[in-house]
Amino acid sequence: MKLRKQVTVCGVAIFCVAVFSLYLMLDRVQHDPARRQNGGNFPRNQISVLQNRIEQLEQLLEENHQIISHIKDSVMELTDTGAVSPSGHLPFRSANGSWVLPFDGRPTFLAVKPQDCQFAVGTRTQTDVQMLDVYSLLKFDNPDGGVWKQGFDITYEPDEWETEPLQVFVVPHSHNDPGWVKTFDKYFTDQTQHILNNMVVKLAEDPRRKFIWSEISFFSKWWETADVYKQEAMRKLILGGQLEIVTGGWVMTDEANAHYFAMIDQLIEGHQWLERNLGIIPQSGWAVDPFGHSATMAYLLKKANLTSMLIQRVHYSIKKHFASTRSLEFMWRQAWGEWTSASNDF
Repeated sequence: MKLRKQVTVCGVAIFCVAVFSLYLMLDRVQHDPARRQNGGNFPRNQISVLQNRIEQLEQLLEENHQIISHIKDSVMELTDTGAVSPSGHLPFRSANGSWVLPFDGRPTFLAVKPQDCQFAVGTRTQTDVQMLDVYSLLKFDNPDGGVWKQGFDITYEPDEWETEPLQVFVVPHSHNDPGWVKTFDKYFTDQTQHILNNMVVKLAEDPRRKFIWSEISFFSKWWETADVYKQEAMRKLILGGQLEIVTGGWVMTDEANAHYFAMIDQLIEGHQWLERNLGIIPQSGWAVDPFGHSATMAYLLKKANLTSMLIQRVHYSIKKHFASTRSLEFMWRQAWGEWTSASNDF
């Protein structure tokens, strides 16, 4: 009953607003100064316009009346047929304005029949490390790891590296989002084109310098705007091994929530561009920014003839576990396959 009253009040309010709007329109026409100056003579073209507006208003009022009637009928149907939750409560309107049928507490899942899904009854692939078992071992807490906040408490003596030099590995690489805070074009004009222009100059100055690039969407846009001298310099850096194209996807695709079709599509787009313009095929994958990783990506890269990949955004507890067991380099085997995909590194 409460819902029916709300619908009725809403319909009456809409009708009153429509009638009041018509009254204001007629009152404004009646007291129009231009009309009084013309001695009360109303131009024919304005009369025609007014008649059209009145007809449109009548049509809108009729449509509004039909909508209210349909709402009333729906409410009555819900009430008469008992289309309410088993708990006896009527549907209610949520904070965002949508109608909600109260939850009745019954299970909302269905059991998987063996004949419908062979994977559900299949045995696990034999592996050295099963991630489902690793998850059960970790607390996923947040201990203070010292200088490496979520890692190990690293200490060393001041004279520890006097006899044996400390080796530091620096890997300059791209991390250019085609879309995040700025638009694709804004990122390119503000940042990306300058990175690529400087890279061509700085790598040519010293053959020991290396760089890694992954986002082909940005690379292709830079290529279109570069002159033939820059393009030739870029080819030389790639052939000389100073610049490596990794993954070769149009973007650094999301893995945790993306459909595999989109993952394949962007990989094809990037690889076709590289083969058509540079004649190269990437050998390694590079995924430092996806929020979560999927064995599907390793599977697809293996199918694309890539031999290895690097992943980054993994929970620090998992990284620490793999570091302590010296398993940071591994061969990633999918649960649905009997063969191994590309080798992986954290």
